[in-house]
Amino acid sequence: MLRTPSNAIDSLVGVIERITFQSEDTGYTIAKIKPELRSCKTSENLARIAGREGVIPIIGTMATLVAGERMELQGYWVTHDKYGKQFKVTDYKSIQPNSVEGIQKYLGSGLIKGIGPSRAKMIVDHFGVETLDIIDAKPERLLEVKGVARKTVEIIQKGWHAQKHIQEVMQFLLANNVSITYAVKIYKTYGDDAIQMVMENPYRLSKDIWGVGFKTADQIAMNLGVDPRDPARIVAGARYVLQKHTEEGHVFVPLDDLIEESTAFLDVEPDSIPVALDTLVRSDEIVYEKDRVFMKPYYHAEQGIVRHLDRLINFPRPAPPEEQISLMIQTVEKNRRITFNDHQKAAIHLSFTKGVMVLTGGPGTGKTTCVQGVIDLFKEIGSRVILTAPTGRAAKRLSEVTGSEAKTMHRLLEFNPRTRNFNKGWEDQLDADVVILDEVSMVDTIMMNALLRAIPDTARFIMVGDADQLPSVGAGNVLRDIISSHVVPPVHLTEIFRQAQESDIIMNAHRVNQGEMPDVSIRREGDFFFISETDPAKGLETIRGLCTQRLPQKYGFDAIEDIQILTPMYRGEVGVDQLNLALQQALNPSGASLKRGDKELRVGDKVLQTRNNYDKMVFNGDIGRITSIDPDAQQVHIQFGEPVVYDYSDLDEVVLAYAISVHKSQGSEYKAVILPLYTTHYMMLQRNLLYTAITRAKMLVVIVGMKKALGIAVNNNQVVERYTGLREALVDKIG
Repeated sequence: MLRTPSNAIDSLVGVIERITFQSEDTGYTIAKIKPELRSCKTSENLARIAGREGVIPIIGTMATLVAGERMELQGYWVTHDKYGKQFKVTDYKSIQPNSVEGIQKYLGSGLIKGIGPSRAKMIVDHFGVETLDIIDAKPERLLEVKGVARKTVEIIQKGWHAQKHIQEVMQFLLANNVSITYAVKIYKTYGDDAIQMVMENPYRLSKDIWGVGFKTADQIAMNLGVDPRDPARIVAGARYVLQKHTEEGHVFVPLDDLIEESTAFLDVEPDSIPVALDTLVRSDEIVYEKDRVFMKPYYHAEQGIVRHLDRLINFPRPAPPEEQISLMIQTVEKNRRITFNDHQKAAIHLSFTKGVMVLTGGPGTGKTTCVQGVIDLFKEIGSRVILTAPTGRAAKRLSEVTGSEAKTMHRLLEFNPRTRNFNKGWEDQLDADVVILDEVSMVDTIMMNALLRAIPDTARFIMVGDADQLPSVGAGNVLRDIISSHVVPPVHLTEIFRQAQESDIIMNAHRVNQGEMPDVSIRREGDFFFISETDPAKGLETIRGLCTQRLPQKYGFDAIEDIQILTPMYRGEVGVDQLNLALQQALNPSGASLKRGDKELRVGDKVLQTRNNYDKMVFNGDIGRITSIDPDAQQVHIQFGEPVVYDYSDLDEVVLAYAISVHKSQGSEYKAVILPLYTTHYMMLQRNLLYTAITRAKMLVVIVGMKKALGIAVNNNQVVERYTGLREALVDKIG
């Protein structure tokens, strides 16, 4: 508890010795400063307060401080019941360090890109107390320091210039009670004019900078005195409500719902919302159709899917005679020493006689075997076959099981980061006779349209997936809409092959899908286990033990690479956040690290990309490992199949991935899956979620939690409906 003896304002000058705590969101800081003893106005005995260490605790809301920084502080003294005298900062400014030791610590703190601790020492050893003046006014002289190249000088010069302005942006954000997390991104986006541009229109932040939402922009606007009824605010708020629905998977929002929700959210008159929507129509951001409101890209993507499926379905193609197809199937069966069942044969026949088809089925029903047969037959007659999947992990698995090359949809369509478009499309289509898309349930409206545009009229299009899994993370419900429209012939594989029947994972997945409880009776050689633990805190400890000892010892699993914890929710004791903190400490407790606010990343950590980053060609849901942290360059290197480099300011896109949500696991396969299941997850306990989690495992499933929660999930077959117009449009156009 703090006690304030007086309101006497005091001043203090000194060098920041160390940062004890700093919130990257709020800027609240606890630090120790080594004071210049004559800097205090009042009669406080600085030497006595500083004690043996010679430092004084300071607290307050400040933009990012660094060890070695010399500060001039305004504030007053308070007394903490436990920690004693502290200096409460009300205002502050940075002033250059005036000692060699202070300058070296200041530069080595990671403040400036291009200078880490070792390089800081070399530079300060060479220039002494003149170091900061040299960097500021004569940076070319840094070439005098051994090991400093011209390119490094340019990086340091740019970093020094940027840091001055980033500090200003941080102070501006703090003054407006806004997180300082995005200061670097704001500066990188707007440059030296950042503050002026934000003050002119704070709502531009929610459009221009990923992670800065309407609420943050609105907070700045309110602090700047913007009228709550300002048209710019209402336009931005209506856009935000529509985008929020899109992020939840909806392709459109009913007009009345959008007006009602926007009115309540913004606390404005209902009549103002249609006016704002008209502004968004004129700015070419949204589209109205039949009292439905679409973000423009989703409207055109949905219409594009209909148009392209129509041309592929109805384009006349020659097909081999039925007798020839049957003979070819027999040849494949002989060569591969397999026997196709009737449904698989029907699927292979359809692939030759129809322009578009869908092949669906659960685990163990022979989808992969059927696809292999299709590939063999088309290659036998000289057809060019292309395989693709939505994610890198799904494409890699497709390559492994078929023995043919598979690419991600983005790589296949040749995404161009410069133009932000695909090189492959309507004007430059794929060189293919057959395109096979796996894990189609993961594909959203935008990506399905992008792929279809690139498929030539003459090619056949085969979609393969499991319609009972969770829908795509992105907007739409493409696979379900296509199947339910009945414009594309589907083949649904249902027969579980004998070998697959020996797997508890596969049999239990089918039981769950049919609304039956999985068989959780213990079998020594089984691959599906349920550990009953009603207390979530003890459940977390059980999961920790499974990862660190029991599963690696019994099965030889690598605790990080082979085991994946999937959980329904982010919050709670067995949610994504708490599990990741516990497992990072258990599996990767030491080594080079980087602390960003309350988040710490370490070399060796398993991490997840949380958004599509087209510049880096990494996508929402991709999992990688941190290979190195470079404090000089202020970069983190992460291996996502291929190495990717992140600036420190981009790390808000990356989170720990020892545990991930079930939604993020789509299209992936892991040797072992651990699934915590508790009634505290009630809102997310759905059959398709449980089914998706189980089917991610290749060798082992362990559910930790409550049988009651398991029963709730099995019995809850209410799929959350998404607003999409695809099924209706397909029926109107083709059906």
